[in-house]
Amino acid sequence: MITVQVKLLPTREQLYLLERTSKEYISCVNSLVQLITETGNTKLTSASFTAELNSSVKNEAIRAAKSVISKHKKKVTKTLAVLKKPTTSWNNQNYSFDVAAGQISFPVIVNGKSTIIEVGAIFAKYQVERLSGKLGSLRISRKNGKWIAQIAVQEALALPTGAAVMGVDLGIKVPAVAVIESGKTKFFGNGRLNKRMKRKYRAKRSALGKAKKPHVIKKLSNKEQRWMRDTDHKVSRAIVDFAVRNNVATIKLEQLDNIRSTARTSRKNNHSLHSWSFYRLSQYIEYKARQAGILVEYVNPAYTSQICPNCNTLNHAEDRRYECECGFQAHRDRVGAMNIINAPTISGNSLSA
Repeated sequence: MITVQVKLLPTREQLYLLERTSKEYISCVNSLVQLITETGNTKLTSASFTAELNSSVKNEAIRAAKSVISKHKKKVTKTLAVLKKPTTSWNNQNYSFDVAAGQISFPVIVNGKSTIIEVGAIFAKYQVERLSGKLGSLRISRKNGKWIAQIAVQEALALPTGAAVMGVDLGIKVPAVAVIESGKTKFFGNGRLNKRMKRKYRAKRSALGKAKKPHVIKKLSNKEQRWMRDTDHKVSRAIVDFAVRNNVATIKLEQLDNIRSTARTSRKNNHSLHSWSFYRLSQYIEYKARQAGILVEYVNPAYTSQICPNCNTLNHAEDRRYECECGFQAHRDRVGAMNIINAPTISGNSLSA
């Protein structure tokens, strides 16, 4: 399942209806969480309680409340979550959208009656392409003062067409290096630009902190996160496109769960290591690879940048340059990607993209 986010353009009247409906929805979910917790009764229906919501939305609220309780029982959350941000959810049978007209239709309560409203929406070309799959639920929420429609879509998996294996080494100075079995190599991203942008935002936050403007700092942080996500999307797209062009069937990545506690880096790169989301970039590569019918596997990252691909000797690279006594020379991150190709998958299992 993927989520397609569409910006909404509600009128003043529709804005009021969205505000009222979302507040009623989150209040309903929070009340149901408390009710189920106190009584233990999980067999609730839309007729079990009163709320100024459509029956379908009330059923979504019941599912949301059960999900909150389930996550708490499974210790995904330490405490029972309390919804605060305005949001509402509809199932796939209670909304529709018209790309040509640029609108999304769904029911809300108006004067005590269920009424379908048509809210303006902006559909980009890539969003329309993703909406061709099997539709799931619709969630409408307010983010940074704007109303966003999130549509869940179950995409049909593409069939693999290639046969080659590609290793991808993720890093800070060089965001990603991909090497195919044939030796073909490509570098992705701009590490210096990434660090320069992060220094820029860090300096601005420091100045705003001294000026005691916390609300501006929050907006700036959101802007930085959007830039980072956009950068990761572009890099992951370029990596997968490179794999498709070269008939790659499997992409191998390092399992970087503990990179922040195990990686050795210089003091000037330490902040970048702890603030850059390697996991997010890996996830973006995964789901884009899945769309292209490419399998993703994870390997142990130990010594991948130190083992010589030619004679298996351990050597330490000097900055970016890797040299071995056998005569092999290459960029350190290219060496890492080459070793990733031949490294066994973790626990002997391949993780499907």
